[in-house]
Amino acid sequence: MSKYVIVGGVAGGAGTAARLRRLDEKAEIIMFERGEYISFANCGLPYYSGNVITERSRLFVMTPEKFKQSLNVEARVLSDVVAINRKEKSVHIKNLRDNTEYDERYDVLILSPGASPIKPPIPGIDNPSIMSLRSVSDIDKIKEKIDNPATKRAVVVGGGFIGLEMAENLKERGLEVSVVEALEQVMNVIDYDLAAEVQQHMRLKGVHLYLKDGVSSFEKHESLVTVRLSSGTLIDADIVILSIGVRPDTSFIKEAGIEVAKNGAIKVDQYFTTNDKDIRAVGDAIEFISPLTKTALTVPLAGPANKQARLCADNIVLGNKHPYGGTIATSIAKVFDLTVASTGLTEKGLKRAELPFREAVTHAGSNAGYYPGSKQMTLKILYHPTTGQVWGAQAVGYVGVDKRIDVISAFIGKEGTVQDLAEFEQAYAPPFSSAKDPTNMVGFIGENVLNGLSDTITWEEAAQKQEAGAFMLDVRSQEEFSLGKIENAHNIPHTELRNRLAEVPKDTEIVINCAIGLRGYLAERILRQNGYTKVYNLTGGFKTWEVAMREKELLENKGKETIKLEGAPSTLNEDGSFRKPSEGKLFEVDACGLQCPGPIIKLKKEIDKLEHGDRLFIKASDPGFAVDVQSWCSLTGNDLVSLVTKEGIVEAVIGKGNPDICSMPDSLSGSKPAICNPDNGATLIVFSNDLDKALASFVLANGAAATGKTVTMFFTFWGLSVLRKKNAPKVKKDFVAKMFGAMLPKGMEDLSLSSMNFGGMGASMMKGRMKKKNVDQVHQMYAQAKDAGVRMIACQMSMDIMGITKEELLDGIEIGGVATYMGAASQSKVNLFV
Repeated sequence: MSKYVIVGGVAGGAGTAARLRRLDEKAEIIMFERGEYISFANCGLPYYSGNVITERSRLFVMTPEKFKQSLNVEARVLSDVVAINRKEKSVHIKNLRDNTEYDERYDVLILSPGASPIKPPIPGIDNPSIMSLRSVSDIDKIKEKIDNPATKRAVVVGGGFIGLEMAENLKERGLEVSVVEALEQVMNVIDYDLAAEVQQHMRLKGVHLYLKDGVSSFEKHESLVTVRLSSGTLIDADIVILSIGVRPDTSFIKEAGIEVAKNGAIKVDQYFTTNDKDIRAVGDAIEFISPLTKTALTVPLAGPANKQARLCADNIVLGNKHPYGGTIATSIAKVFDLTVASTGLTEKGLKRAELPFREAVTHAGSNAGYYPGSKQMTLKILYHPTTGQVWGAQAVGYVGVDKRIDVISAFIGKEGTVQDLAEFEQAYAPPFSSAKDPTNMVGFIGENVLNGLSDTITWEEAAQKQEAGAFMLDVRSQEEFSLGKIENAHNIPHTELRNRLAEVPKDTEIVINCAIGLRGYLAERILRQNGYTKVYNLTGGFKTWEVAMREKELLENKGKETIKLEGAPSTLNEDGSFRKPSEGKLFEVDACGLQCPGPIIKLKKEIDKLEHGDRLFIKASDPGFAVDVQSWCSLTGNDLVSLVTKEGIVEAVIGKGNPDICSMPDSLSGSKPAICNPDNGATLIVFSNDLDKALASFVLANGAAATGKTVTMFFTFWGLSVLRKKNAPKVKKDFVAKMFGAMLPKGMEDLSLSSMNFGGMGASMMKGRMKKKNVDQVHQMYAQAKDAGVRMIACQMSMDIMGITKEELLDGIEIGGVATYMGAASQSKVNLFV
């Protein structure tokens, strides 16, 4: 009869014991656990602190009594194994109940001691209000502290899985929560661009983030702990949770001669055997070879520990027949409404291993967008640039993240490629997926690159090329472009690109972006098939660029947050109190399932129908809408009354502003109303249709815009001629209107000089002189003004009198009255009449 002794009674140890019993009924099995409990739900501890798990008893999968009754395994708790005698094949145990000590012999010893929290030698770290989370007794102390009504503020040190889970649960308990992370991002198991989404979601939930800023000391002030950061920032807390990381808990084996790695992890072979053939090891405390990098690593995760336990028992009883292939570290976490998951290698891991890779990013719905309940996710894969082998994947979203990562994990385990992902056949119906699943989409992107049809570029690479002078081509619609763009980008919607190729240079690198990458690929194909060679498509599109760059800017500003917290009104009264919502009727709009710019376009369409003072409640599943709606309200002068995110759905209440003072044209051309930039505006009344006066108007407007002013040009009476189309469509008019139309210049190309015109010769001489002196023509100055965001308004009254219709004016021109002009002029320090 064999005697198996197991050190450690949680995932790896208890799992090994249970499997050993199922394979060997006659064996004697003894399991030692230092703590008071065995086989408890370690991963559920944060949720018990947050009262998500309300019954403490539900944390225990098995008790020592049940273990003995059902499996005939003797589980000795509060028993600390302090030494191993390999020669005598025995372990030395200290009974923590009565401090007695004794030896226990074994035939086979299985080590599963787990890992212990890292506790660095920071001054003041022994304060009793500073706690770590690893065991049931730890969570009991934490819960007792946060159940105390006096506990109001918490600091979590460390932005890993457990740290963020604790931050969420502490916040849900009503505490003010700050997270301190020494690295530049939370959750180091995902890349920066996806971590940026998590960070912005946490800020929207009211969590304060201190990134790239470590703890220098803990200071006691009466009942408070003051956390002093390296930057000098001080944060007061009633409780501090340390979640800096863990290290293998193997100090007791050092004198036994069992081979360990530098980090203290136990070295094992593919059968979990140590350098002693009678000692095996599993779980968080072992080091094994990665199937991807072929280098040694330690992965402290419950999933791999349980699988290792089963295989280890098989190899002990049945012989070494089941080698362990290693783990690719698949993990998942809930962070408020978000699900965050990863599998395989990250960019950082690939760079450390010096493995070549490319990446593909898509933003997609969890199911068909037209079916209710579709919610957005970001999915990213990393793959070999020539073989297409998938190295890793990450996803952040609200629904369906787990199944995409699980699928890709299975492919990675079988050395799958992007072609495999492209051909992956999922169970499809509108409530569950799209005909082309997000998993297929990242496969398509990678496959196109391998086949030479596309050359994708990451947001970081795009930023480098932008700085080096690349031509940044944005192929989104004007509506999307006006809400946010890459600096110095040129906007040519992909539907217009074929007819505007002359605007795209062939002698420089071209970086294309759309919203998520699809239209960018279409534009890339157009350019490549028209002789353009140095063309790159930004993978993940503007969505990825915007979220990553916003985080970079926040980091550079030392965390000065620019994103409003959930539920906060867009403005406050002078005394700091919340502004009262606008009075009027409340209307509801559902924009769920629409991708950017769908929700914003729908918002504008519906708000245009409302009266001043009415309010619109809108729901959208696009997470970017939370930021877009703030920009849109600021841009249009409408009131953002409230903004919250509930289970992945953005809910906003917008009060209809005064349309005569601040409005946005149908084209959403990017013109920013002067009312949105108090005391920094300039207005020009363009009354004349003389060429020289029109030139002067645009020179002044462009100069003002270049200094950062918000510029409005109000074209009235004869000045309307500047805005007329050269070849305007025929419009039905009365006799007087026809007479005006015949007498007025047909657009800026037909304008004459106010003096020395000489029947048009003067104007021609002026244009020639301007060309020789490299001075832009009036139509070029007009285009520059549009690009600079100059707001151009045609006077409605003058149009009515002179019989000029909107169809005869250049695209993107607003129609407004005197109130529109006065609203802009009242907010401007410069007012000119030309």
